[in-house]
Amino acid sequence: MKQSELVVPDGNVASRLAVQARTAADQIAIAAPTSRFQREKDRAYSTISFSELDDRVTRLAAGFQSIGVGPGKRIALLVPFGEDFITLVFSLLKTGATLVLVDPGMGRRNLLQCLEASNLDGFVGVPLVHAVRKFFSSRFPRAVKNVVVGRGSPFLAGVSLKQLEKESARSFRNPQTQWSSPAAIIFTTGSTGPPKGVLYTHSTFCNQIDQIVEHYGIQPGGRDLSGFPLFGLFNAVMGVTTVIPDMNPTRPADVDPLKYLHAIDQWSINQSFGSPALWTRIGTYCEKSKRKLPSLRRVLSAGAPVAPRVLQWMRDAIHPDGEMHTPYGATEALPVASIESREVLGETAERHRQGAGVCVGRRFSGIDWKVIRIDDGPLSERRDVREMPTGEIGELMVSGPVVSREYVTRTDQNAFHKVTDGDRIWHRMGDVGYLDHSDRFWYCGRKSHRVPTKNGNLFTEPCEAILNSHPQVYRSALVGVPSDSSPWREKISAEEASFPTPCMVIECWKDFVSNHENRSKLIEELRALAQSQSTTAEIEQFLIYSGRLPTDIRHNSKIFREQLVPWASRQLQQRAS
Repeated sequence: MKQSELVVPDGNVASRLAVQARTAADQIAIAAPTSRFQREKDRAYSTISFSELDDRVTRLAAGFQSIGVGPGKRIALLVPFGEDFITLVFSLLKTGATLVLVDPGMGRRNLLQCLEASNLDGFVGVPLVHAVRKFFSSRFPRAVKNVVVGRGSPFLAGVSLKQLEKESARSFRNPQTQWSSPAAIIFTTGSTGPPKGVLYTHSTFCNQIDQIVEHYGIQPGGRDLSGFPLFGLFNAVMGVTTVIPDMNPTRPADVDPLKYLHAIDQWSINQSFGSPALWTRIGTYCEKSKRKLPSLRRVLSAGAPVAPRVLQWMRDAIHPDGEMHTPYGATEALPVASIESREVLGETAERHRQGAGVCVGRRFSGIDWKVIRIDDGPLSERRDVREMPTGEIGELMVSGPVVSREYVTRTDQNAFHKVTDGDRIWHRMGDVGYLDHSDRFWYCGRKSHRVPTKNGNLFTEPCEAILNSHPQVYRSALVGVPSDSSPWREKISAEEASFPTPCMVIECWKDFVSNHENRSKLIEELRALAQSQSTTAEIEQFLIYSGRLPTDIRHNSKIFREQLVPWASRQLQQRAS
């Protein structure tokens, strides 16, 4: 906290932007591609400097204050990632209001439920957002401080973004914020249940920034191609230029490699953050085309484990002295740990392929962690927790200044995830794994995704890694099919019937010819591969999935295994008939 207190003594994370505006006034803060594209020349970009960005943020903050936005007000922000998004985030934070961020791609039902549960005082969004808000107005009775971004009728919202910007920066009044003041409510992806609203304070954001700068040695003046919107916000207060890629941030798996790589070359990008799905697509292209990215020295990937082959492809493409880091964390606790590609490829990858899990590395300096006995019920106090010995699989529990203290929606979940330890709060990650003798955490999957059998638990990551080593397998998913719906339920013992049937669902590489003969041959090979390892020896059911496995909308990487269970059950029924 000491570093943050020196930089922003008023406790407001948005004040860090003013520091960058003073020290790097003319440096480009944001570069966004325009709609113009010239085939023989570089892509056209609009740019804004740090001083211009800070001035615009302050004017908008003054405009928000003029309509009554400030401390105690919850405002949902629903605009596409770009200059307006970054500017609006900092202007709302600057007023002391609580920002509410949701993923529009989470589906209409989840989206409406999350927004309704947030008890909003207003919406800042594109015209479509306000049209939906008015249609469901009964669900948002307090939402009267509304701003339309872009072209929209005054009927949709009381004021436009352009009107707010007319306010003078001199009229801005510093709010009475503290380190513990609420800054944002950020929703989880909902990959293992309905999304939950996580409360971030200004202290949470400041400590996240300090931890990232310290751990990765990020220096002002760099250029980041932001394949993930949240990191674009961190860039602005770290003195790093954010170059916005020409892609849909909610569909990183569909990124156009040529456009992404062209931006890296055009801007001499030295850093880029993206999901495993993005780097799989970029890495595959670079591997096949032998494309090199000499300016790129730091690659960051988060949201799900990164396949060792993807790490190798990216290492071959970036600067020889470059690094690829895979930070680990969650919306409720970020960052927790990190590992660099050299350690993975030189040491942990082979153990991963053999079913040891995914080594996510060592903890950040501000994190404490413990692996505790797996328990699906609440653990309210530290004395209720039983620690597991080194090397034994349990649930990860973490504590530190970047760890959130509570959910503010679906508050019933606090009992299942938060553990009180005096004034300290521990967060149960819902991830299972173990600590090794080097104090590294080996991730073995989500607690809710484990498949119990008569011989013990099967965990997703160890099992899937073994099957993913087959050259025709892009990725796989372990699921448990309820035995009462299995076609062979009458042929198994009562003990076996009390457990789900473990089944592997396989997604193949696109160039795999999925005719019946190839599928049958592949299943035979996968069954033999599973039988060769004790970790997967009891798995006998294998299904080939046509198309992509269902994944989260934030990273396109976390597999929605719950959605695969009914599908797998139907497939096994058809196979038996």
